[in-house]
Formats: sequence, C-alpha cells, structure tokens
Amino acid sequence: MAAAGSGFEDPSADVLDRAAAAFGLLASPARLHIVWALAQGESDVTGLAERVGGALPAVSQHLTKLKLAGLVRARREGRRQVYFVDPDDQAAVVDVVRLMVGRLSDHADAIPSPRLRGL
Repeated sequence: MAAAGSGFEDPSADVLDRAAAAFGLLASPARLHIVWALAQGESDVTGLAERVGGALPAVSQHLTKLKLAGLVRARREGRRQVYFVDPDDQAAVVDVVRLMVGRLSDHADAIPSPRLRGL
C-alpha cells in the first residue's frame, strides 16, 4: 500500500515482523556487542568471547541466533568457524549499530542512561 502522496510502497506486515525480530535480537547488550565487534572485522568464537567478555558457550549461542536471523554469517577455516557481518546483506543494520553505539560512546558523559524498558 502506498503512503498517501509519497509514491513509496509501505512494507508488508511480514517484512515488518522480520525486521522487528532482527532488531529484537539486537536488544541484548551481548548480541549488540558481538555485532559491533564483527562490524570491525571477522573473528572466531574464541576471539569474540575474549573481546566481549562472555563465556564461550554463551557467545556461541548468541552467534547461532544472530546467524539464524541473517545478521551474521560464518565460513569454515580448517577446524574453526570464522564469523562476520556480510556488508552486502547487512550494511544498513551495521550502519545503525555503528551510529548508535558510536554516538553513545562519544557522548557517554552527556547522555543520561535511558529508562525505556517496558515502553
């Protein structure tokens, strides 16, 4: 359905549901940190666990969920899996993560902690 006078088509309910699910996965600080780290460069699960300060099994579970949502991809290199964010598939999501986390990092002292849970 086109928005009145805009000439643009609104996304379908299915597309909006899938987008909301993907953003819901990013609502976890651990998963957000993983996507942030992978946006800077690829890594295996051990390197990610060290970087984000998480337990190896927990990081592995987060990666599985991010992979299922299509936010993260993996390739095999010998006996290890190397995880990465595909810039062709997820450039917009990665840009949003970079902008949001980067902006909050730059202004950490000036921005009060949000109390948006439950809205």
